[in-house]
Amino acid sequence: MPDEAPLRVLVVEDEWPARNYLVELLHASKLAEVVGAVADAESALGVLAPDGPAIDVVFADVHLVGSERDDAGLELVRSFAKRPNAPLFVLATAFKEHAIEAFSLGVVDYLLKPFTDDRVEQCLRRLLARRPNRPLGAPSKIVARKKKGLVFLRPDEVWAFEAADRLTFVHTKRGRFDLDLSLSAIEAAFGSGLLRAHRNWLVNPEHVRELQRDSGDELVVGDDDGLRVPVARERAQAVRDALLADATGLRR
Repeated sequence: MPDEAPLRVLVVEDEWPARNYLVELLHASKLAEVVGAVADAESALGVLAPDGPAIDVVFADVHLVGSERDDAGLELVRSFAKRPNAPLFVLATAFKEHAIEAFSLGVVDYLLKPFTDDRVEQCLRRLLARRPNRPLGAPSKIVARKKKGLVFLRPDEVWAFEAADRLTFVHTKRGRFDLDLSLSAIEAAFGSGLLRAHRNWLVNPEHVRELQRDSGDELVVGDDDGLRVPVARERAQAVRDALLADATGLRR
């Protein structure tokens, strides 16, 4: 993963030892910066106010002592579920029974206590893959070659980038076009917005229609006449995690 700004995190946890430990794990990962750590939903709403600091992710416990509701942390998630530009949410709790509703509300991950450094890092990498904002300076358009002419593409038009025969191609509904940049340069430009499925393929996850697992993992990308993109064995789990990060419908 290319270098990018760490996630700006708010921790909402009423138990001081658990709150402190989670903050330590987040900082130790070097993937996150804890902007605030509070004990109740009311304080969290104060931090998340429009004039408050920028927050990418909220780690919230379900049960918060001193709150009127037994599921105050989950209610916090509900209150932001349909808001535009809302932060991503992770439930960090000792209780399993809220997972189905949490994922239906768009919660990205569900951390069960006791937390571990490996599990927290896995969660943060999943969050980085889903962060909606492009890296600073990411291009707003892509210029490709079509014979002697140029083609101008929006990033959201792109199905995938492919490296083959020492050339680089961009695949879209409008066709396949030549690029002058390497896959590494493209990945550095767009950061976590693209999914590295194979050393020769970068995929736009918004255009992935299927993950097929008959004889080796393969992605179906684009429309009915779209692409078949191989998934490298060593990348299979990371690709699956990224595609399921903001999805519901499967038992976790």
